[in-house]
Amino acid sequence: QLHLVESGGGLVQPGGSLRLSCAASGIRLGDYSVGWFRQAPGKEREGITCISKREYEASYLDSVEGRFTISRDYTQGTVFLQMDRLKPEDTGVYYCTADRKPFSSICADVILEERFAIWGQGTQVTVSS
Repeated sequence: QLHLVESGGGLVQPGGSLRLSCAASGIRLGDYSVGWFRQAPGKEREGITCISKREYEASYLDSVEGRFTISRDYTQGTVFLQMDRLKPEDTGVYYCTADRKPFSSICADVILEERFAIWGQGTQVTVSS
């Protein structure tokens, strides 16, 4: 059975940091392009970052570039999302997703959810004072 599990969400003050983790069951995450999406209250889910299978490439939504960093730990088979200088507008449910297609096909321009096959259940991130 294939599934992804996110962890690390929580409540943080504006300007703070969180690190989300994405672990996989039933697949080797290192063989997949991996993305993170988020869904703010009352809004559609949007792709915010994506990393290639070999960590050579990453892409970011403009609103998070310079504040968020996606990375991999191949030993643990985990993908991380380091989120710094968080803002209230970063509040939402964060989802990890993966697909076998290469980075050039699904992550190089706009990160669209229909391009990804495997999804986690999401973890809540709330940025509030």
